Amino acid sequence: MKAAMEDQAQLLARIAEALERIAPSPIIMPDWKSAPAYVWDGRGARAINRIDAPPLSLLRGIAKQKRAVSANIAQLAKGDAAHDMLLWGARGMGKSALLRSAVADAQGSGGEIALVQIATDAVASLPELFAPLHEIERNFLVFIDDLGFAEGDDATPRHLRSWLDGGVEARPPNVRLAVTSNRRAILARHAAEQDDPINPRDAVDDNLALADRFGLSLGFHNASQDDYLEMLRGYAGEYGLDLDEAEALEWAKRRGARSGRVAWHFITELAGRAGRRI
Repeated sequence: MKAAMEDQAQLLARIAEALERIAPSPIIMPDWKSAPAYVWDGRGARAINRIDAPPLSLLRGIAKQKRAVSANIAQLAKGDAAHDMLLWGARGMGKSALLRSAVADAQGSGGEIALVQIATDAVASLPELFAPLHEIERNFLVFIDDLGFAEGDDATPRHLRSWLDGGVEARPPNVRLAVTSNRRAILARHAAEQDDPINPRDAVDDNLALADRFGLSLGFHNASQDDYLEMLRGYAGEYGLDLDEAEALEWAKRRGARSGRVAWHFITELAGRAGRRI
């Protein structure tokens, strides 16, 4: 009897799984006018009640990029013409933080804008997101962080080109895309090292064509020593921490990089020593 019941339970479980595949759960949609930010995972979205971002004034060493991104997002928040954005370059130099901070700043100035971050495995589902956003009287910055293509992934760049350049599934007029990447060409990993006698150049050109479709493309480069120290002085002043610049430079040397991320890690270290929470 027990074995028969177990077999029946397994059969029912398989039937439930099959029905789920045939008729997947409906996509979950939040109130798109209630929150400052959302996260989309391909099966639905959830509201985020607070954008975690530093004040724009604390983002140092990227003044040119900060002006351009802030102005573009302010235009989008007002419903004016605005560009899709590609922020590319060195790791840890504030690409993602700048987007979050600029949206939060625009919201603080009364702009009708929300940030929608896309999970890395949900890019192909963007048309399901675009459809409801088109109906909302609000502007949206759809944010794809740290984009890079796996080898053999031809669909994602093709979809992105269509969404950016007015294909049949193009993003709505109240939506703009912002993409961050550590490579301007957004190439597949190891693409630069390919030894393909047929079309290595074509692959590079194809992905550069994608980069060219962004109206605003901004490079972020490794921080100079002066920029790195300027970042640290800003953070230390904001949080009332004593800064030893020689120790800060040694910290960066041990980590093999000077960047905004390394500067923040050092500030976190100082705050911990001082018994402070930041």
